[in-house]
Parts: sequence; C-alpha cells; structure tokens
Amino acid sequence: MGANWKGKFRLDIRKKFFTGRVVRHWNKLPGEVVDTPTLAVFKAGSDKEEDAEVEGMQYKTLRTFHHGIRVDAIAWSPETRLDAIPPQIRFCTAASDKKLRLFTSDLQDKNEFKKSGAAKLAFVTDKLFAVVRNKNVMIKKHQTFDGHSDYINDLVFAPNEGQEVASVSDDHTCRVWVLEGNEKAHFVLRSPGMSVCWHPEEAFKLMVAEKNGTIRFYDLITQQAILSLECEQTPLMSADWCLKNTLKIGAVAGSDWLIWDITRSSYPQDKRPVHVDRARLFSPFLLELQQ
Repeated sequence: MGANWKGKFRLDIRKKFFTGRVVRHWNKLPGEVVDTPTLAVFKAGSDKEEDAEVEGMQYKTLRTFHHGIRVDAIAWSPETRLDAIPPQIRFCTAASDKKLRLFTSDLQDKNEFKKSGAAKLAFVTDKLFAVVRNKNVMIKKHQTFDGHSDYINDLVFAPNEGQEVASVSDDHTCRVWVLEGNEKAHFVLRSPGMSVCWHPEEAFKLMVAEKNGTIRFYDLITQQAILSLECEQTPLMSADWCLKNTLKIGAVAGSDWLIWDITRSSYPQDKRPVHVDRARLFSPFLLELQQ
C-alpha cells in the first residue's frame, strides 16, 4: 500500500503505488499516519483525516456500499432521483482492477450490483465518497463490466436516459457499454484516453480527449470518427462542450485553458494560462462564464 513511503511522487510510480490523482490527498496526511507500520492502522488514521476534512459541513450517510478496491472515477446516472418514491440511486465506478462496476440502490434493503467492462479509481482508502445534493454519501458495493486492459481514466453515462456508459483508458481505447454489460462500441485511440463526454443534445455523438493533444468526435451510429481538433501541446487532460453553444469546445492541456469554435478551425482560437501546475479537469461552466 505504500504507507511507509515518503518523498515526492514521480510519473512512473503509478503502477506500484497510488496514481497522481491522490497525491494531494496523500500530502495532506500527517507524518504519524504516513509512518504507520500496518495497513489497518494506516486506514484508521486516514479515515480520521477524511472525517476532519468535512467538519463544519452538514451531511447524512444515506447508505454504505462495500467497494472492496481502490476507486479512480465515478459517474452518476441521470436516473438518480432522491425525490422519487422509492428513491433511486445509480452510479458507475472505475477501479484499480481495470473494471467498471454498476451500482443500483433504492436506499432500502434491496440493492443490485451489475457486472460490466474495465475501470479504475484511486483514493487513499477503499472507501468511495460521492456527493448527492451537497451531502457527502459514503458508498460501498458493486456489479462489473470487463474489457479494458489498462487503467481507466474517465467514464460517463449517456445524458438522457442513462442506459449506456462510455469509458476511456490507458489501453488506447474508448468503449461504450449498455447497462446489461455488453459492449456496444469500441474505438481504437492513438494515445491514452483521458476524458470522454456525450454531446448535450445529440446522443449519438461522443467526444474523446487523448493525451497526445487530439480531441476526436465519434458517431455512435456509424461508429466512425467524424471530426478532430488539435491542441498543439501536451498532455491533454480533459475536454467538454459548451452547454449553451455546442459549437464551442474547451479543454485543459499542460497548464493552459484552450477554446475552439469548431466552425472556424481545428486549432484553438483562444489560449490562457490557468494553472502554475498542470491542469487536470475542464468544466463547461468556464465557457458559460466567458459568454
């Protein structure tokens, strides 16, 4: 688990210890937790630190699911409704065993876990935390999809009915799954897939950001690439559509924020430095603020 390891993280450490996504969590841990001699003591100490981080925030544990393995990503289904009777919670995780896990719960005694493709998640403990209506919900439990052969970097539900899940991985693939666990589409990428998202209005269009600086658009009906954009810098970490004007695309690559108008050019029309350190996630709300 690396509880006795100290020092700075290197890019090649990921396959032996935690991925880069947990470095900030790791660095927040006090020395006595880092230096603990056993995994059990380390987990107890890190749990206390997590609890301390939400002090002053009101939350309620709705249900606890046992995940059993480190988590790297989580996506919420649009079918999730807490105001329904009975309430419906559905989410999908990607874990360090390169598998996707689909969870469904009515927050009562009956819970279902489905099996489907490969995915990955990485936190300091094997507990998965998610946010529902500004409340921290501690979650543990699952169903699986197999297919990816390397770490999964992102996953997302289809925006309308949430009956499909798309995922991208370091194995240079983007895969689309139906909730029954079958693979619906498989796209071969030219570098690791870092982020994936559906078009907000046209459910047959999918956008994939590749680490080599290319953003590619796919038609799920023909299962062909239909357009590509170039960042001219790496690593490209995340991209998304503008919600009000889907002809505009935003992304983060290196320490910069990049903006495209896809009717004008395949190269960005605007570029701004946004982080001293490498940027990780682009939010479409940044484009909304620019309108």
